[in-house]
Amino acid sequence: MLSKIKQLFTKKVEQSDQEKVAEEHLATAALLIEVMVIDGHMDDQELQSISTTLCSILELSKHQVDELISLSKAEVEDATSLYQFTKQINDHYDLDGKLQLLTSMWRVAYADGELDKHEENIIRRVADLLHIRHSEYIRCKLDAKQA
Repeated sequence: MLSKIKQLFTKKVEQSDQEKVAEEHLATAALLIEVMVIDGHMDDQELQSISTTLCSILELSKHQVDELISLSKAEVEDATSLYQFTKQINDHYDLDGKLQLLTSMWRVAYADGELDKHEENIIRRVADLLHIRHSEYIRCKLDAKQA
């Protein structure tokens, strides 16, 4: 009896961990999608940048990334603020992870060859919500621009 209870508890914890990882992935993808759609143009180069980034930083397959992007687009459409996404990032990412995400956001913004003021503004707001210092914000911007 005790082993069955222990197995049930272990199963619940594993499901909970999987849900947390899924929420982190969704938040990461949603923030990248926000940068892509904020200027009113859904550019293929920006979408490709998002796909490449998600494959790299989240270590997902192309198929998983495609599903994640579809889910993220729906989440972004329904979102009322950036806070629901940045809260997940703050809860689960360390500073290096946050900086990697911010640099990735800049790469998406630069992917189409034009930096729109709305893209820059949303990245600044996300940086503030992630408690990123201005010097780190600028370093991420420069790193993405040079890449």
